[in-house]
Order: sequence, then structure tokens, then C-alpha cells
Amino acid sequence: MSAMDAADRAILDILRADARTSIREVANQVGISRASAYARVKRMTDERVIRRFTVDVDPAAEGLGLSAYVHVRTKQNSWKSFRTKAWQLEEAAHVALVTGDFDCVILVRARDADHLRELVLERIQALPEVVATQTVLVFEEHVGAR
Repeated sequence: MSAMDAADRAILDILRADARTSIREVANQVGISRASAYARVKRMTDERVIRRFTVDVDPAAEGLGLSAYVHVRTKQNSWKSFRTKAWQLEEAAHVALVTGDFDCVILVRARDADHLRELVLERIQALPEVVATQTVLVFEEHVGAR
């Protein structure tokens, strides 16, 4: 992986704010040529510094207005099979292996309390790898560039 310089970091800041920013606009904002901006974005994409370009959709606008973190304790050595199953949950927005009292944290998006109850009590807790869960409701969140 190549060392990143100030221009690379500026490009990342611009694309974090709006991944649809044109290469021409990126070049103008950073003060480099269009060819240089294109080459830098391509290099960072090839090196997986930029892992993907995506759209940030408001979950509430999709009818998923209730968010929660589900902390999961799994049976020893079952993380890999649990991770695969957790990512298959349509409601899982983020899955992370963590340290502490629990092994995994899943950010889930649900329609309402009934949907969340069904997800946690009937689907997540039913997985054979799961020993225990704790659910923490999200009252408010901020997602964005630094």
C-alpha cells in the first residue's frame, strides 16, 4: 500500500462528504490536475483504501425507524459461523467482533418494536451459536464524515 499524502486525504474527505463528486470537481478542490485526481482515486480504489462508493439512505424513510445495537455472546470458537448468519439478516446494518462481555455487536434496523422483538427473540437468539444477547435501543444517531 502506498503512503498517503495530504492530497490523498483531501480527496478522501471530499468523497466522504459526497461520493458523487466528479473527478473534475475533486481536482479543482484539491488543486491538482484531473489526470492526477483520477489516478489517485484509482490507486486508492485498487489498494482498497476506498472500499466502495455508496449511498447513505435514511432508514426511517425506508420504513425502518427503530434502530438498536444487539450485543451477542457466542459459544467459544463459533464467531465465523455466527458472523455469516448475522450478515444474512436483512436488518443487520453493521456487524462487528468486539472485546468485553459480549463477542459481537450488531446494528439492526427494524420497522417497530414488534419487528425488533421478533428479530432478537425469535431469530437471533434461536441461532445455535448464541449464548446470550442484550439489546440497546438507539434514540438518536449521527452518521457522516468525520
